[in-house]
Amino acid sequence: MNSSQLQAVDFGALAPVLVAAAGAVAVLVADLVLPLARRPLVLLVAAAGAAGTLVAALGLVGDRRSTFCTPPAILPGGVSVGQSCSYTVDGFTLFFLVLLPAAALGVLVVSLAQARDEALPPGEYGFLLLSSLTGALTLAGARDLITLLIGLETLTLPTYALVGLHRRSRVGAEAAVKYLLVSVTATAVTLLGVALVYGLVGTVHFDRLTAAFAARPEVRTLPLAAAAVTFVLAGFGFKIAAVPFHWWAPDVYQGAPVPVAAYLATVSKAGGVAGLLLVTVGAFGSFRPVWGWVLAVLAVASMTLGNLVALRQRHAVRLLAWSSVAHAGYLLVPLGALATDAGADAARTAVAATLGYLALYVAVNLGAFACVTAVARQMPANAIEGYRGLAARSPLLAVALAFFLLGLAGLPPTLAGLVAKVVVVRAALLGGAGWLAVVVALNTVVGLAYYLRLAALPFRPPPESDAASRPPRLRLAPSLAVAVAAVAVVTVVLGVLPQIVLGAATVTP
Repeated sequence: MNSSQLQAVDFGALAPVLVAAAGAVAVLVADLVLPLARRPLVLLVAAAGAAGTLVAALGLVGDRRSTFCTPPAILPGGVSVGQSCSYTVDGFTLFFLVLLPAAALGVLVVSLAQARDEALPPGEYGFLLLSSLTGALTLAGARDLITLLIGLETLTLPTYALVGLHRRSRVGAEAAVKYLLVSVTATAVTLLGVALVYGLVGTVHFDRLTAAFAARPEVRTLPLAAAAVTFVLAGFGFKIAAVPFHWWAPDVYQGAPVPVAAYLATVSKAGGVAGLLLVTVGAFGSFRPVWGWVLAVLAVASMTLGNLVALRQRHAVRLLAWSSVAHAGYLLVPLGALATDAGADAARTAVAATLGYLALYVAVNLGAFACVTAVARQMPANAIEGYRGLAARSPLLAVALAFFLLGLAGLPPTLAGLVAKVVVVRAALLGGAGWLAVVVALNTVVGLAYYLRLAALPFRPPPESDAASRPPRLRLAPSLAVAVAAVAVVTVVLGVLPQIVLGAATVTP
């Protein structure tokens, strides 16, 4: 092979990915070396791996790097293209390189108490979670469809085992199998779409796809091209639990350990959003009239169905699962608004709104799951009625839960949730999709019903008949108290200074 064809690997660009992978290996080694009595300490090694990944990502701030680059080429149809890279660290990638390990670190801190209760095997749990995080980081920096798929599958495969980590739980095993079957089907559809795209234009790099479709309008107008783009989007619709790819989420969230459900609702969903933005705005920008309307319809369906079904839930985690479906709809609103506005400024506004909403949503949702995890340690059934009288048993936990639920609803004093809703509505209005802004407003009102119900329930006294059998005072494990407090502080800071994430979210893939 000619030396000019050899690729120089930029390990600096891959530093966060490599640190996360090294952390997963370190967890395996620690699990083998530590005595059985000290096995819960393995999760501290996993948390250190996530923290190291975050530090490595922060070290890349302000930098731009690319690796695994290919030389210029001529595509089928005589389209000449320059050098393209498979993995790039830019502003968009850095946003996720910071967000994803920060959220994973929060999930691991929440999980420490579960490991001490022997509810989670710490070695397997830490290894699988960091392996999944490695895939999410790879996906965020991917700039071709093959690397994107590798990242997506590396993110997803460990979560099958995470969902079924309670070995003696039939519900968990059923949830894991259901998740596996739906995920495999979604992956197959996505692979079909990638194969069709490559067959049409002969390339998989995002910048080359953009150039090829722009130079060959006859290919862009083929029904097969629109079908290929739709198939690729289907896999990411599954990942973010958007309707109609959502039906796995309630059963899987309920059947999985609560920290795993928190991971699926934050890190996994954020990875899916990253991939969705990359394939829409990054690779298939010329198909905006196709995917714009598709995502607009999915946004309306996800918001409406998620909120309406959440009204009838009697299980706390299941309620948050349907809430996650609804928030997938809110996340799609800015991209759906692009169906009626083809300007470059509109695309930047839509991406910024989606990323800003995502960061604020991840913080608030992680806090809600941390509170639910604390309650689940005493009440494994996690029925919503069991939250009645929580304020008498743990006042601070009840206040924290109400704070995070109000954020998910978009109400003050949780300013982060309010800012997130405003950002999405503004993006819809600027994109000329006022009808989408109206749908967001109506669904926000519907969401108030179940968020406020659960937020108020801890402050209501239990029925007199249950007074004698009321659970004892709930004492928070130190790790859970730290997690809840830290996420609350982050949420307050983001609500007061939203420009921290909104300013970083102004980049496009």
